[in-house]
Amino acid sequence: MLQVNNLTFKYKKQPILENISFSVGAGEHFSIIGESGSGKSTLLKLLYGTFDLNEGNIFWKDKEILGPKHNLIIGPDYMKYVAQEFDLMPFITVAENIGAFLSNFYPEEKQARIKELLTVVELQDFANTKVKELSGGQKQRVAIARAIAKQPEIILLDEPFSHIDNFKKQSLRRSLFKYLKEKNITCLVATHDKDDVLSFSDNMIVLHEAKIMDEGTPQHIFNNPKNELIASFFGEFNTLDTLGIVYAYQLKKVNTSNLKATVKQSYFKGNYFLIEADLNGKTVFFEHEFALENGLEIYIEPSS
Repeated sequence: MLQVNNLTFKYKKQPILENISFSVGAGEHFSIIGESGSGKSTLLKLLYGTFDLNEGNIFWKDKEILGPKHNLIIGPDYMKYVAQEFDLMPFITVAENIGAFLSNFYPEEKQARIKELLTVVELQDFANTKVKELSGGQKQRVAIARAIAKQPEIILLDEPFSHIDNFKKQSLRRSLFKYLKEKNITCLVATHDKDDVLSFSDNMIVLHEAKIMDEGTPQHIFNNPKNELIASFFGEFNTLDTLGIVYAYQLKKVNTSNLKATVKQSYFKGNYFLIEADLNGKTVFFEHEFALENGLEIYIEPSS
């Protein structure tokens, strides 16, 4: 288990993280979300031992994770950290990068392992391509494969799919997170993308102004957003006087109700249209099966 106790970290006198406490079980997938500058990346670096804490402590099982004051080499050997900047070797191939730290004493096992990891990150066709010839998203996938090559006990992923094309993200998420679960590798992900969280995380925290704003399962936080900041992470939402925070999908057009609005714009979203409307001078959003004419007066109410 990863145990974080009352962690506080300041840059000069500016608090970056204050009194942060949480735990992550072995094999659990845990997400850290928050605005840019909320401390997500800094928290991962602290977990990896990149910096010294001002207060608190961090344990993995019975081992305390300490910073550079205590260790010549940053990062415990049972942990891997994949940053947004990729530390790859550009002039050798993808396969050679992935296998760089695997033992050469068992060449057949090494090649089988490399082949397995190429499949996990969906780079089978690029095994013999030099890294310098890859796109940013492909390099990110190589970095992930290399991090899990020696099967760490825990992996830290900082915006792991940020450089990857949308058409690849969904299948790659499924492949990677399935693999980590099968191997019982504890995974912490810092992200701003709800699709990294909703289907794959067991638990999550929301960081804001150096502190934990909320914590729990993705389902609980999604269904019970404490405030507009949290709701905005998951999608379009409304704040209505009588109903509080309501997601766009939770409102529908009806024949009559107490909520009369005027259509301003319809946005095509694939299998539905997002309708922007004016409700007593306030903008609201709801989902509808087809576009509505601008200026049309309608009635809306919460979906049952």
